[in-house]
Amino acid sequence: MIDYYTAKVLGGNARKVSIMLAETGEEHVVHYVDLDKNEQYEPWFKAINPNCKIPAIVDRDVPGGLAVGESGAILIYLAERTGRFLPTRGSGRARVMQWLFWQVGSVGPMAGQLSYFASSAPEKVPFALERYRDECARLLDVMEGGLDGNEYVAADYSIADMALYSWIKPLYEAFLRRRDPVRVADLTNVPRWLGTMAARPAVEIAMTRYEGTALRVGRDVGR
Repeated sequence: MIDYYTAKVLGGNARKVSIMLAETGEEHVVHYVDLDKNEQYEPWFKAINPNCKIPAIVDRDVPGGLAVGESGAILIYLAERTGRFLPTRGSGRARVMQWLFWQVGSVGPMAGQLSYFASSAPEKVPFALERYRDECARLLDVMEGGLDGNEYVAADYSIADMALYSWIKPLYEAFLRRRDPVRVADLTNVPRWLGTMAARPAVEIAMTRYEGTALRVGRDVGR
């Protein structure tokens, strides 16, 4: 059994774990961390994830319970626990890991900064907006090339796609296509991939019906 720590208002990092739980059907219990009350900084949660961030999990099937924080690490752990969505060795595994760490190290930070300066910053900073829009558009170009000839980023569906979807969808649709369409006008593989991902039942659960009520994640597929 997995204890899954998340929040009722979900961001990209929590949704990627929700997709994985839905895809694998892993039995789990959801624990909501109240970010508005700063519960993530309380000692009980800090013992689970010293970085005081959601998502986090505790695998209760491991004696004493094994806590894992950081969304990329959680995806790898669940993939290895279930034997799904991550090759065990060789070039296939290397490709998945490359795209997974690309999301964690590039897409997430850049898209997060763009979102902050576009929507939450107390004042508009044109230089920051331009800098992060340029970099996010460049990253989408990188993904466009990676998807050339591939249905998914690492050829077969994997945790890399799960990690990317909840970040690329709002980045492409809300922050670039709607607000700055010229930057993404030539993209064809990225919107095609977004449509392919959206058609997966587990992704639909995690992105829509889930919405912070994950007790049913992994049990709705096919119903």
